Amino acid sequence: MSILLNRRTRVMIQGLGTEGQNQIRRSLAYNTNVVAGVHPGFRGGNSFEGFPVFPTVQDAVRRANANCSIIYVPAPGAADAILEAADAQVPLVICITEGVPIHDMVRVRQALASSKTRLIGPNCPGVIHPASHCRVGIMPPDIFKAGRVGVVSRSGTLVYEAVDQLTRAGIGQSTCVGVGGDPIIGTQQVEALRMFNSDPETDAVVLIGEIGGTAEQASAAFIKRRMNKPVVAFVAGATAPPGRRMGHAGAIIEGKDGTAEAKLAALEEAGAVISRSPAEIGSTMARVLQERGLDAALAD
Repeated sequence: MSILLNRRTRVMIQGLGTEGQNQIRRSLAYNTNVVAGVHPGFRGGNSFEGFPVFPTVQDAVRRANANCSIIYVPAPGAADAILEAADAQVPLVICITEGVPIHDMVRVRQALASSKTRLIGPNCPGVIHPASHCRVGIMPPDIFKAGRVGVVSRSGTLVYEAVDQLTRAGIGQSTCVGVGGDPIIGTQQVEALRMFNSDPETDAVVLIGEIGGTAEQASAAFIKRRMNKPVVAFVAGATAPPGRRMGHAGAIIEGKDGTAEAKLAALEEAGAVISRSPAEIGSTMARVLQERGLDAALAD
């Protein structure tokens, strides 16, 4: 068992522009099971890098049995691409696109409320499951190592930093999820924590938050009530001034709950182990695993 991705994941690509093509070549090199592309009017005919390209998501689902979609469609069309995948009942959709208008995401959220589709993103680095070499997104695969620590983050860059530290410390990862940094996203931090908590492949979790919103407070409430695995938490943006956006569209302090201090206090009170510096995430997790008798996770 794993969360979101596994060896049965069959990936399709919506949007075979330059970036989509480059990232899919990296996923293929990682041995991800890419089975189809979706790109109206694709100039290459009906195939790309050995897999078929179809004009619609419905065609890719019906003819290639795709069950996961990665969206590289530019911002003006990203919402429609998500909705097309949902209409085809694709179980998992991961949208990398940055700059999707908020009013478009309001429309998407309303539509997905009555759908069986789970959305990750937009404005996210995607998801990777190292044990099955399933990479759906833009994460650099060479830094990942299969193991038993899950990672969930609002920041893509900090996923890479945390994973590199974990790998260098001999700590492999079960699944890594970048939920995205926009104000309106699909899957929230707390939902990823819930999945990790039920995942027998995961012994502990790294949670990386940012200023803005109250996602970390929701995660803290879940950790306090339900989480039975250790969580190491870091929150970026401690020095950000109120009212100024830092990085992601959702990373703006609009009240005391949005500050790094408030988030860290909530997480610490809930029982998470706090890493005060991004450079200490890996060493903090190594210490927690040793203290909790989870040393096996260090040797995977």
